[in-house]
Amino acid sequence: MPFRSSPLSSAAAAKKGRTPPPEETYQESQYLKQLGEKQKIVSIKLCDGEVVRGWIEYYDKNMVRLTREGAPNLFIFKHDILYIAEEGQPRRSKTDGPRAEKPAVESFTPEEPSSDGDAS
Repeated sequence: MPFRSSPLSSAAAAKKGRTPPPEETYQESQYLKQLGEKQKIVSIKLCDGEVVRGWIEYYDKNMVRLTREGAPNLFIFKHDILYIAEEGQPRRSKTDGPRAEKPAVESFTPEEPSSDGDAS
């Protein structure tokens, strides 16, 4: 039994192998629409390493509009985006009342040892 297979048998095996995944899933528009409707805060990392935060208000085939509070809105070309990451909570509109939200990370404060000399 040879250690390596013959070139003919490896070519036949490659044809029977799995098909590669598609390069495009066509889910980008649906995802951007969902982010815009929910006004989810996102971080967009640009090709030059800069990270900008805001919510996607508008998008089309070539660009997205990132709306930010306290900073100018940005029109960003998609070819300049490395990735878009969701930050977590959706943006609160000015008409929303105060919410009783549980913090994402609960803080922990260790108890200090008692000063009365008990070792318990």
